[in-house]
Amino acid sequence: MRTVRSLFIPALLSFAGLIGTTARAGSDFDTWAENLAAQRMRADPVMSTRMQYFQGEEQAPLDGRWEEIAKPAKLDEVRRDRLALAELHRFDANTLTPTQRDSLGLINWTLAQSIAAAEYLDTGYLFEQMDGLQVRSINFMSQQQPLRNARDLRSYLQRLSGLSRLMDQGIERARAAQAKGVLMPRFITEEVIAQFEAFLAPRPAQNVLVTSLADRMERIHGLSPQAREVTRAKAERIVADRVLPAWRRGLALMREQLPLTTDDAGVWRLKNGAAFYAAMLRKSTTTEYTPAQIHAIGLAEVARIEAQMDGLLRQLGYVKGSVKDRYARMNADRQPKAADPRPDLLARYTSILRDAEARSRLLFDVLPKAPVEVRREPALTEATAAAHYTLPAPDGSRPGIFWAPLPGPEFDVGRMRTLVYHETVPGHHFQASIQQEAQDLPHFRRTMAFGWYSGYGEGWALYAEQLAAENGWYEGDPVGQLGQLSDALFRARRLVVDTGLHAMKWTRQQAIDYGIPTTEVDRYVVWPGQACAYMLGRLKIESLRDRAKAALGDRFDIRKFHSLVLLTGNVPLKVLEDTVDRWIKAQQEG
Repeated sequence: MRTVRSLFIPALLSFAGLIGTTARAGSDFDTWAENLAAQRMRADPVMSTRMQYFQGEEQAPLDGRWEEIAKPAKLDEVRRDRLALAELHRFDANTLTPTQRDSLGLINWTLAQSIAAAEYLDTGYLFEQMDGLQVRSINFMSQQQPLRNARDLRSYLQRLSGLSRLMDQGIERARAAQAKGVLMPRFITEEVIAQFEAFLAPRPAQNVLVTSLADRMERIHGLSPQAREVTRAKAERIVADRVLPAWRRGLALMREQLPLTTDDAGVWRLKNGAAFYAAMLRKSTTTEYTPAQIHAIGLAEVARIEAQMDGLLRQLGYVKGSVKDRYARMNADRQPKAADPRPDLLARYTSILRDAEARSRLLFDVLPKAPVEVRREPALTEATAAAHYTLPAPDGSRPGIFWAPLPGPEFDVGRMRTLVYHETVPGHHFQASIQQEAQDLPHFRRTMAFGWYSGYGEGWALYAEQLAAENGWYEGDPVGQLGQLSDALFRARRLVVDTGLHAMKWTRQQAIDYGIPTTEVDRYVVWPGQACAYMLGRLKIESLRDRAKAALGDRFDIRKFHSLVLLTGNVPLKVLEDTVDRWIKAQQEG
């Protein structure tokens, strides 16, 4: 394989010439932006594969590669972004259309964040338990790597062979971080060691990278049994000769680091921990809130929501104990009586979904064309998965899907409504499908080539939950309303706990005692700031709606506001705010 320098420098030089030419022309911002997005996708082959960003022969080579994560390659990316940001500033926003101005704001914010993040290349955790290299790469290969035809099999084997190099780059980065005093907490390192050991335990023939390949090849039309076996055998040899030795090197590093770790949970303990946390908050929330401000918002929201829940629980006869304990008793008293209630629960999810589709027509005048349905989470992942949504295929071959885990033996019946509203209608399905279908948006925005902004994406889904409550969708269902409030309380508590851990030196046990499950606390430990995006995003969208109502009075139309937000698509919250302000001004001017 070519060296990092030979791989990136020619591309960087040609890219500089490309953007210089287009910027000097000054007449085609969209072409410039699409070229920039394509350059970023070529530098991130895994994301390009997930999105199938390119077509045919342009996409195929990328499906067999990994992103370069060595530090020189990451610094080359930062230099590329500096060049791009300089060229971006040559465009006059006043000469652009509203859509182009939103694109300019999105790109400007993203490039600026990328450049600022260069200071913390050695600060993040590469091997954390949620999405660390050691699990993210395996999950991608076994679940998401496309396997549609013989060419995809070649790409699979090529990418499989590259896993050892990817792991070694990660080890090198982790050692550089260690030299600067950056180590994961002891309890996280122990979890990661267990993950490495679990992956290494089976024989190569039984490794998930081999067994999942064999299972998925069964669904490739026209592939002979002999061809399947040849491919499976090649994968087994690669796993035995390259992948497992690399994962043993990663395990050795974790075991070396374990005696050096402590149980301090937050990044405050790092040399530049306060600045790093502030940067992570900006990245995740796309706001400028300080940890102290977020903590205070969280405390106020917790008090407000608990007071609402207390009133509803008293109405239902639950008067003693904490809100958390009373909600748990209420849910336990309403468990389904059937021996296997899962079919009935799935049918109820679908009924809630169809009812939401009918109700939404009063609040939205832009609806997704793609259908959405409820499916039970597959058995392989049901025990550990959270409810989630997957996008419909752009060609219509696959609907949007709400995946509902139903492992039992207990079921949170109170949350069923709010889960549907969050994941489907009018939540993620509306947001993601409408964006994907919005032909007025350029390709790079329909496909979110510059990234997913959680403040907007998760903020909209929480806004959808609250919108349902405000418009009587829970009427006659106090249990469902309590489920909605319970979820809102959980997201408010996240604000308190995340800032508590990383800015106020809370211990892991303090966070657990505040009412957050251990696995969730550990997520916040390794993803500083991410959990704050949900509630802050919802509150921001609500505040923009209130601003528009106050400014427009009787002329305010909730359906037009929703169309504006959804057709803008996933953007940083500052970009959304600027878009809403321009819309308000245009409405006022008639």
